Amino acid sequence: MKLTRRSALRRLCAAPAAFALGGAFPLLARAAGFTLKYGNNLPLTHPLNIRAQEAADRIRKESNGRVDIKIFPNNQLGGDTDMLAQVRSGGIDFFTPSALVIATLVPVAAINAVGFAFKDYGQVWSAMDGPLGAYVRKAIAQRRLYAFEKMWDNGFRQTTSSKAPVKTAADMDGLKIRVPVSPLPISMFKGLGAAPASLQFSEVYSSLQTRVVDAQENPLPIIQVAKLYEVQKYCSLTNHIWDGYWFIANGRMWEGLPEDLKTVVARGINEAGLAQRDDIRQLNASVQSDLESKGLVFNKPEADSFRQQLRKAGFYSEWRDRFGAEAWGLLEQSVGKLA
Repeated sequence: MKLTRRSALRRLCAAPAAFALGGAFPLLARAAGFTLKYGNNLPLTHPLNIRAQEAADRIRKESNGRVDIKIFPNNQLGGDTDMLAQVRSGGIDFFTPSALVIATLVPVAAINAVGFAFKDYGQVWSAMDGPLGAYVRKAIAQRRLYAFEKMWDNGFRQTTSSKAPVKTAADMDGLKIRVPVSPLPISMFKGLGAAPASLQFSEVYSSLQTRVVDAQENPLPIIQVAKLYEVQKYCSLTNHIWDGYWFIANGRMWEGLPEDLKTVVARGINEAGLAQRDDIRQLNASVQSDLESKGLVFNKPEADSFRQQLRKAGFYSEWRDRFGAEAWGLLEQSVGKLA
């Protein structure tokens, strides 16, 4: 009986200690590791998600399992507006908005989408990997978000039409064209004399099919996936807007990461971004061949007449004033004089 009482007392005395230790171990494990959520609006098969998964795997390995990034693709966590709000609040840790999306929060982020600013990818990456990109990242940081150094690619936007190919700015005159719900492309197409209609992307195919609009503009992979070649005849490689994805993180989360883990995460994400850029370049070449085989007729107009018309319409002067002289000057360092 004494032994039993002693045993019972030992168990009772040990129980609080066991409870405390049992509760402490998970806390220690959580303190040593970080499970982070990344949301985006693209399918798993898109190069962005393929490279993001590679980055997540590499980061998990190089951090010895201390950082585990979970990917939620294809709007699983909501639309762009929802995910932008979530990454700001800390509901998710990473998000990849296009420049036009994050511009609703950081207006200067739309500067890369100035019409006919970039002639080629050389100019794009000179600007976005250089002083202009650094300027935009600083503006993003003021919103308590961290933008990684290397922007990911969404591609140049092209113009399709059911009426006729667009060869010069004069061919835009009166053209009923669908554009995103964003002030910059609306302003640009109005400056070119077109009749832009802001429609959600889900409405594009039916609007082209019923001739509510005669034309639309998007990167080639989007034209392919959405089967717009079924309701369009011509594709003009206008390259009128280049857009990309900023890989952003919640600021509080990023500040809370140990410095060694910041290094691992940043290296993994930035190097994956460089690989994704090359993926998009190769994809565009193969997509054009596929679209040609489906009957879409391609032409490549020169940008000069479009730039001249936009200057005449005051488009560049207006947006220089909106973005500010400093940001505009950094853009022109890479692309030459616009306004």
